[in-house]
Amino acid sequence: MRQLTVVSGKGGTGKTVLTACFAALAGKKVLVDCDVDAADLHLLLHPKTREDHEFSGGSVAVRDPNRCTGCGKCLSACRFGAITESFDVDEIACEGCGFCVRVCPVDALAMRRCINGEWFVSDTTYGPMVHARLGIAEENSGKLVSLVRKRAREIAQETGADYVIADGPPGIGCPVIAAITGADLVLGVAEPTLSGIHDLKRVAEVSARFGIRMCCVINKHDINRENSDTLENWCRENGVAVVGRIPYDDAVTRAMVAGRTVVEFGPSRAKDAIEAAWREVEHCLTTKG
Repeated sequence: MRQLTVVSGKGGTGKTVLTACFAALAGKKVLVDCDVDAADLHLLLHPKTREDHEFSGGSVAVRDPNRCTGCGKCLSACRFGAITESFDVDEIACEGCGFCVRVCPVDALAMRRCINGEWFVSDTTYGPMVHARLGIAEENSGKLVSLVRKRAREIAQETGADYVIADGPPGIGCPVIAAITGADLVLGVAEPTLSGIHDLKRVAEVSARFGIRMCCVINKHDINRENSDTLENWCRENGVAVVGRIPYDDAVTRAMVAGRTVVEFGPSRAKDAIEAAWREVEHCLTTKG
C-alpha cells in the first residue's frame, strides 16, 4: 500500500480537482480529505456517510461559581484574555493551557473536553473515503488530519487497497505537516505565476525537511510560458520531477459545475493531460528514487 498526498503551498491551484481525477483513475484505493478546515473533495466525489464521529482536540477551562472566591489569581495568570473581570471563562478565547486551573487555590476551575469537529467514513463510487469538518474558529486541525489519515490507512490495510490518496491542505503549516508525514510521495500542484512558484518552493522545502520525495504538476501551464519554464528549471535543479503539464481548459470548469471529475466528463485536453500525469505519478509511487 502506497500513500500519495497532493499539496499546493496555497489554495486554488487545482489540487482537489486533480485528486478527484486520480480517484477516478487509480485502481483499488482509499481516499482521504486532509483539508479539514475547508473540505471540498466531497463536492466532486459525492460520498454517502456510513460512520459519523465527534472529534475532540483539546479542552477549555470551566468555572464553578459556587466555589469561586473572586481572588483574581486566574485573571492575572491568563495570558490569552480568556478570564473576564467577573472571573467567567470566555471559551472562544481559552487556549486550553490549564494554567488557571493550577493557580486557583480553591479548585473552582477545571478543564472540560470540548468537541472541535466531526469526522466521517463514507462510501463513494471510487472507493472508501475518510473526511472531516472542523468547527468554526476551532483549532487542532493537525490532530484531526492525523486522525483521518490513520483511519484511511487502517481501511486500506483491511481492504487490501493499493493506494491511499490524500487531498492535502494548502500552505505549509501544521495541517500540511500532518498530511505529508509518512507519505511515500508528495505531489505539488503549482500554477505558473510568481506566487505559485514561490509557494511551490516553500512546500518543497517542507517535504525535503521530512525526507519525503516530491514531484510536481504544473496546472494551466500555457497561461504564462515564461513562468512555466522558470518553474520547470527550478524543479530540474532541485530534483523535483515535473510529472504533468495541464493546459488551461474550460472543460474543467464545466465538469465542476456538473459535479463530476473532468476525466469522466468527456474528451478534452485537460483530461488527456491528467491521465498522462497519473501514469507518471503511479510510476513514481511504485519505484524508488
